[in-house]
Amino acid sequence: MIFGGKLRMKDKHKKHNAETTGMVESEKKIPELPVEDSMKGDKTDGIKVEAEKKTEPQMQDVMPVDTTKVENDEKYLRLFADFDNFRKRTIRERTELYQRANEEIIEEILPVLDHLELALKSATEHKIDAGVLDGFRLVAEQLLTALKKSGLSPVDAGEGVQFDPLQHEAISHMSSDAIPENAVITQVRRGYVLGGKMLRAVRVVVSSGKPVQSNQNCQPEASQEGNKP
Repeated sequence: MIFGGKLRMKDKHKKHNAETTGMVESEKKIPELPVEDSMKGDKTDGIKVEAEKKTEPQMQDVMPVDTTKVENDEKYLRLFADFDNFRKRTIRERTELYQRANEEIIEEILPVLDHLELALKSATEHKIDAGVLDGFRLVAEQLLTALKKSGLSPVDAGEGVQFDPLQHEAISHMSSDAIPENAVITQVRRGYVLGGKMLRAVRVVVSSGKPVQSNQNCQPEASQEGNKP
């Protein structure tokens, strides 16, 4: 019996050794990956992760839009544009008002200047004393110089100048052999321009051309021969 028991114990040991040796052999058969291949896999995974990070929008760099600041900037620009338009309009209205005021004053002074010029012309024709004539001429020149400083410029129409309705005012038409039709024969009153605007037109006499000669039909007297009573 003792011998039989020993045999059984030997068989158990043999089976246990066989199982352990089989497990060792199976572990040997599993192929081991090289270290370099595993590192390559880790590198490619890292590159993919970095590429994905680059393609993703960087939310931390995007700052939130301040709508209040944008609205304030737009309001400021609108107010600045309105103020600039107001400034230009004010300057233009002030200039126009200044010009209108000058026009009214100068229009009242022009008749005085006209009378001075007529007085000088009459004094020259009547051979008034030279000292008195020079005094009147000096006053007229000073008045015209003062008006020129306000932008006034005289306009004259010489003899034979073509009639211009924008500058001339025709008060009459006369026939003339020397002056062609629709040309100025003589100037009656000087005109003036203020700031590029025609303040007063030049009064002129315009030629209507050569005088028309009336043709009289001469009828011959009837012969009285043979009609004697």
